[in-house]
Amino acid sequence: MSRPGTATMGDLLGGLEPGRQNPETLAEGATLLRGFAAAGAAELVAALEPITEAARFRHMVTPGGYTMSVAMTNCGDAGWVSERSGYRYDVHDPETGRAWPEMPAAFLDLAARAAAAGGFPGFVPNSCLINRYAPKTRLSLHQDRDEGDFSAPIVSVSLGLPAVFLFGGLKRSDRPRRIRLENGDVVVWGGPARMTYHGVAPLADGCDPFTGNCRINLTFRKARLATASSGPSTPSRGFVKQS
Repeated sequence: MSRPGTATMGDLLGGLEPGRQNPETLAEGATLLRGFAAAGAAELVAALEPITEAARFRHMVTPGGYTMSVAMTNCGDAGWVSERSGYRYDVHDPETGRAWPEMPAAFLDLAARAAAAGGFPGFVPNSCLINRYAPKTRLSLHQDRDEGDFSAPIVSVSLGLPAVFLFGGLKRSDRPRRIRLENGDVVVWGGPARMTYHGVAPLADGCDPFTGNCRINLTFRKARLATASSGPSTPSRGFVKQS
């Protein structure tokens, strides 16, 4: 049964590439949209250049002192930051003191259309975490729980090299499904699935025509921005050492 006020899937799937399979339900509130962003992949990758010139990719450090193997940056009104003091959203890039680059219109449009196709119309993200995976890098199982408001979904866009996405349950001990994601695939989860543990298995080597020897992931979120007096959140995402 669809949630009140939601559009039907048939009304919302204009972004699917011809020949791609219908959306796959991963769990209640979680949907895999195969090829949803494939047609615009080149534009999305090109839009990254000015973002990464203004806010370079960096390997953040977890509160436990481990350096993450995945390189990260952000765009939008706020960016997700990991430091020894904790995890938080910050309106400024800690490395430069400047505001994060503006989120491109193509990013906002894609996130809104994908969220609607996943059953969450009206999604307007204010943060996009950009992850760059080199071969052998991974992201351990974790929950996205630093946003402060869990009513909005997560929209995750895969670009470049294929990856194995780990989609678990609401407990860390739940065995995750292993889902192959290719260029242009989008995963949307929210509602009862919003706090699902998820991650990425070590990336296989390869070469992609758009991204070269790496995978790019765009994660769109709606974060409740902290006041000037607020500090880092408590270490809660459950990251472990990245190899």
